[in-house]
Formats: sequence, C-alpha cells, structure tokens
Amino acid sequence: MLCAVCLSAAILLVAGCASTTEEFDPTAGWSVEKLYQDGSTEMNAGNWTTAGQRFMAVEARYPFGPYAQQSLMNLAYVQWKEGEPEAALATVNRFMQQYPNHPGSDYMLFLRGLILFTPPSAVLSFMTQQDPAERDPDALRQSYEAFNELITRYPNSRYADDARRRMNWLVNTMAEHQLHTAKFYFERKAYVAAINRAQTVITDFEGVPASEQALYIMMMSYKALGMDELAGDSERVLLQNFPDTSLIANGLPGKQYSPWNPLRYI
Repeated sequence: MLCAVCLSAAILLVAGCASTTEEFDPTAGWSVEKLYQDGSTEMNAGNWTTAGQRFMAVEARYPFGPYAQQSLMNLAYVQWKEGEPEAALATVNRFMQQYPNHPGSDYMLFLRGLILFTPPSAVLSFMTQQDPAERDPDALRQSYEAFNELITRYPNSRYADDARRRMNWLVNTMAEHQLHTAKFYFERKAYVAAINRAQTVITDFEGVPASEQALYIMMMSYKALGMDELAGDSERVLLQNFPDTSLIANGLPGKQYSPWNPLRYI
C-alpha cells in the first residue's frame, strides 16, 4: 500500500513539473506578428538573448513567409551582437542557401563581412593596442571576399560604399600582416624567407604604405646575403617611391605595446 502511495505521489510530481514547464513559456499562443514585433522591440533595446529567442520562435512556429525570412536576418545580427560570431555566420549561410535571390541578400553579405571584420578579440584592442594586422589573416581575407561579392553582385547597394572603404582598409591590413612576417624572419636572420614575404607586399598589394618597409627589408636582406646588385636595385626603388624615407638612416621602427598588452613583457 505504501509503495502504491509513493508511486502515485511521484506521478503527480512529474505531471506537476511538466505542467509548470509548459506554462512557463510566455509566448505560447502568440501570433507571428506579435512574436516578431516583440523580438524587434527587444533587439532595438539591446536585449539580444530575448530577441534571439523570439526570432527563433518565429522561424520554428511559422517557417514560411516574410516574417520567417526577416526573423532569420535579424537573428544573424543579434547573434553577432551577442558575441556569437560562429552562430551568426551559420545563420547567414543558412539564409543565403534558403533564399539566394532574396532582396536582402546584399545586407546579409555585408553582415557576413562585418562579422569577420570585427572578431571578439577586437573588443579589447583599444586597451592592448593590438595591431589589426596581427589578427587571423584568413578571417581578413574572408571578410574582403564577402565585401567584394557584395559590390560585385550589388554595385548600387546602400551598403556598397561602406564595403569599398572597408575593403581598402583590409588590403592595407593584409599587406601589414605580410610585413609583420617579413620582419619576423628578418630579425631572425632568415633573409631568404624575409625577402619572399616582403616581395609579396610589393607584388600582391601594390601601392600600400607597407611597401616602404618591405623594400627596406629586401634591401637589407640582399646586403646580408652579399647580393649587392639586388640590394642596390631595392634601394633605388625605395628612394624613387619614398624619397623622404628615414629607414635608410634610422632602420625599422620598434614595436610599441600598450601597458595592458602582455606581449610588452616578452
């Protein structure tokens, strides 16, 4: 008899928990319009978690129609703002696969570029003064490709001008990344590797400011290897393009780190 009473109590307890869980969802029975509007309100207020829940609910309960499409677009933005770039990129890719001809495709391409353009590590860059060129070069390249696809497919998009400006910055930053690597090899007397990286700056990123130091590294590396003719050629090109250069007299500038950057103490 006692076992039967205990079993009945357990069943009632489980049923009560299930009922409580079902009643906990405040959006049960909401229309698609109300779900979407509430998500938009929460998004505009910066309540990213709640907004994301609303947009996911729209897509799950009402998977067809403009509300589901716009919710997926908003969800990608919310995930990015919440510091979940991988999830945001996955949402962008899913949207592009499901709706390849959607009028908002230019925005999604722009958002993909932004997500890769500003990784979470960039949040503290104002303290560490980390050079953007020290970031993952693959992410920089992928960001460039997203912006390039945007302006190629939608040259008159409202986001095209912003994308072009960011592409210019990315070109300079990717060139700086190659220059950092060239400096690394140069400082370790790996002169052939330094020359190869410096040449990449000159050939792949024509006209960027990093060309000045790249030419200097080439000149000094050739001198160290006893290749005086090539060193002279590099010096002439350096002076022709940067007549006011101070590198020949002063050498490469030293790296400056913020007090917050641990690399300062290495």
